[in-house]
Amino acid sequence: MAIPRQSSKNESALPGARILVVEARFYDDIADELLRGALAAIATAEASAEVVTVPGALEIPSALAIALDGAEAAGRPYDAAVALGCVIRGETSHYDIVAGESARALMDLSVARRLPLGNGILTVDTEAQAWARARVGELNKGGGAAEAALAVLRIKRRFAAEGRS
Repeated sequence: MAIPRQSSKNESALPGARILVVEARFYDDIADELLRGALAAIATAEASAEVVTVPGALEIPSALAIALDGAEAAGRPYDAAVALGCVIRGETSHYDIVAGESARALMDLSVARRLPLGNGILTVDTEAQAWARARVGELNKGGGAAEAALAVLRIKRRFAAEGRS
């Protein structure tokens, strides 16, 4: 059964939406660019962002879960989340563990909590590939991750408005 597309005056606007951004700072300059893209996309949607910083990609899922629990306990839950980071392949299998386990844990959190989540953790072979994906003027994967989370949030809100959440 197809769901009719709902249109509104400003489909991208999500005023009042609270977006949690968890960023890994292992590669500071790349993290800055990913964050710049994500925050721009969130601002365009008229949502607000709170940024939590962790050392690396493996810490993102646990920090996300802790922040979600704390916000919910305070009565100010987040509407969506964005994970940002970068994992560059090295000479050992550590890359495979970090890339796979962080993605798996994020997916588990998203599905279990019905949380719109954009995964902006870059998994690349080289720093040049990371920059091509992170740069706002190129692939803008930080912005893309935020836009993905916002798109799923719109779907969640549409189903809730229709009483089908």
